[in-house]
Amino acid sequence: MTKYSIAVDIGASSGRLILGWLENGSLKLDEIHRFENKIVKKGDHFCWEVDKLFQEIKNGLKKCAEVGIKPDSIGIDTWAVDFVLLDENDQPITEAVSYRDPRTDGMMEEVFQIISKERLYLETGIQFQKFNTIYQLYSIKKNHPEILEKAKTFLMIPDYLNYLLTGKKANEYTNATSTQLVNAFTKKWDHQLLDVLGINKDMFQEINVPKTVLGTLKEELVSELGFDMEVILPATHDTGSAVIAVPEQDGTIYISSGTWSLIGTENYFPICVTKALDYNFTNEGGIDYQFRFLKNIMGLWMIQEVKRNYNDEYSFARFVELAEEAKDFKAIVNVNDDRFLKPDSMVQEIMNYCVETGQPVPNTPGEVAKCVYDSLAVSYQDAVKEIEEIFEKQFEKINVIGGGCQNEMLNQLIADVTNKEVNAGPIEATAIGNIAAQLLALGEIQDIKRARAIIKESFEVKKYLPAQPVKS
Repeated sequence: MTKYSIAVDIGASSGRLILGWLENGSLKLDEIHRFENKIVKKGDHFCWEVDKLFQEIKNGLKKCAEVGIKPDSIGIDTWAVDFVLLDENDQPITEAVSYRDPRTDGMMEEVFQIISKERLYLETGIQFQKFNTIYQLYSIKKNHPEILEKAKTFLMIPDYLNYLLTGKKANEYTNATSTQLVNAFTKKWDHQLLDVLGINKDMFQEINVPKTVLGTLKEELVSELGFDMEVILPATHDTGSAVIAVPEQDGTIYISSGTWSLIGTENYFPICVTKALDYNFTNEGGIDYQFRFLKNIMGLWMIQEVKRNYNDEYSFARFVELAEEAKDFKAIVNVNDDRFLKPDSMVQEIMNYCVETGQPVPNTPGEVAKCVYDSLAVSYQDAVKEIEEIFEKQFEKINVIGGGCQNEMLNQLIADVTNKEVNAGPIEATAIGNIAAQLLALGEIQDIKRARAIIKESFEVKKYLPAQPVKS
């Protein structure tokens, strides 16, 4: 009998439920439900509406029942670093504050006064971003210590959604590593680090790995939905799931292209050397205790904000066309500058940067889009050089996965600036990786190697060659 799995994949701007199953050796997908996700202002903070997200998950599952499909399993992935704190009655103490909230301004530097940057990297292997969970928690400790005193449970966003499904509390490994509070070598919460920072280590749950069967639905949900199923942990960090879906890992650098661009390679051990620290690479957890050695780049968030600034007058496809029309325009911004994290106006911030650096200023939507795409390609080029320097080897190919791989102009720019073959696809990498982990747990697929072979055979991957011949 066919086993059906549901991937709940929630990103910064939208979420969806995608049904997956094996048919004649191929992995099939069907989008069941799609919904909006956004940051909203609640009081003094920018927050996620997690209860609405949970309602949308239920809405999607009800649609499954309406078409006569009762999934065997469900797995949830979201973005990283954000969390919910529960009190002794298992009620949320605060809103689910977004990583884009300014509450972490200056917190990273204060933490460095307590524990050195070098020691923190040596122990956790995680890149330094001002919004990492460690700095969010430190901000709460400094400004609202009463909250941490009441907190009895720490759950990351997918952990909390799983808790609402099952009533069971667990932290999942791939997402937990993004907190900068997990020891890269023991793969457990770093209690010594938590003690040094004065953060209650008892609120953290046991770390569970992808493919763990968490349990079945709560009784009231079974009654509401009309069916039960197993809740399985995929790589709950969306990039962790996406990387599972990279068809070929050997000799390949991947770019998971979405709101953020995550560029790196899969590795069997953490690389916590000085050069990796200097280049701000991270060693996030992956499936089967592999490591995702990668760097965060601002990504398509910039063009999403540009689109919003122009009152959604242009589609993403139209922005590509406008950028191609502005092919002679050239200006490069540092996409990783914090000024682009959450500006009042992305368009104005890009223009200001160009003025300040003495470059041509983009004045049309096409020129702004061209600037963003060129700047992203250059940032990828720099990251590729850094990866090759650290590994002391040349990588032959780049595999772009996720929604951003549909941008043919950007794919070609990446091939041209890096002088490497670029393979684009699969598009639904995160959902595919999520479903693959579930099918592995259900025994439908033998191992990760076989899963990647199935993925390669099941989904289109488009090749882009550099304008100049690839050097041998």
